[in-house]
Amino acid sequence: MSATVERPRSGTRPRSVWQGPERPVWEEPPTKAGLGAKGLILALCCLAVLGPLWVVIVTSLSPRHVIDSVGGLVVWPEGFTLVNYTELLSGGQVSRAMLVSLGVTTVGTLFSMAVSVLAAYGLSRPGSFAHRALLMGLMTTMFFSAGLIPTYLLVQTLGLTDSYLALILPSAVSVFNILVLRGFFMGISPELTDSARIDGAGELRILWTIIVPLSRAVIAVISLFYAVAYWSAWFNAMIYIDDPAKLPLQNVLMQLVQKNTALPTGLSQRVNAGELSALGLQMAMMVLALVPVALASPFVQRHFKKGMLTGAVKG
Repeated sequence: MSATVERPRSGTRPRSVWQGPERPVWEEPPTKAGLGAKGLILALCCLAVLGPLWVVIVTSLSPRHVIDSVGGLVVWPEGFTLVNYTELLSGGQVSRAMLVSLGVTTVGTLFSMAVSVLAAYGLSRPGSFAHRALLMGLMTTMFFSAGLIPTYLLVQTLGLTDSYLALILPSAVSVFNILVLRGFFMGISPELTDSARIDGAGELRILWTIIVPLSRAVIAVISLFYAVAYWSAWFNAMIYIDDPAKLPLQNVLMQLVQKNTALPTGLSQRVNAGELSALGLQMAMMVLALVPVALASPFVQRHFKKGMLTGAVKG
């Protein structure tokens, strides 16, 4: 039996009563089994992501005797305490490492976005100087690199070892992000920039007053990419940083979880005395490393579809 067709409203297309508001007319309606399977798969995916996170948070908030009674990670809370967080944030290497990570992430993201936006805007102008040669040169670096040893020698020659600049400059620019920004900029109507030039605006003013406001979505997404990369980075610090006071949070976390060597003397004594749990401190530090990304992601989530898809398709 053929499906009935609703009478179209003014300005709308007719659609079958079996079709959803955005389902193409040629697509078959989903079966109950298909909907159930999709729901089950999504539930399992959410459980796989949120389950370990729940265990980490609960363990970090559990007292020492609860962690000892279960013999490890705590799945269901049987007590509540913030002592692990207060001890980690009361001063010492962990607090200093958080400040280092926050500073490197903030400064690095601003610097990377400034360079990426300027490069993408220049490459998006067809008449810019050496447009194709520079574009091909940048794209070549996506497939070929000098390697670790030449990079280290370059950083050492520039005198950047054991400095915070070594955590920013070697990985400051991503060619992929530049190409995404370039594709988005090329999708902006050229009539807007041409009219601004007729009015006497220069390139920097056109970029700041026209291009950037129209590109808030893609700029927000790329900024999040850079911020997450800086916040999660640990390899550059492992190679270039010798002073423990300059290590970012991820390196201190790696030492604490893998090598168990990052606990200050006071915390180590309290762990040995049975007042604190080494596992609880490790889980609390993992939560501290996740909090900034978890707080920033919801504010940028609504820009992901527009920013990434438009920037990747156009151009």
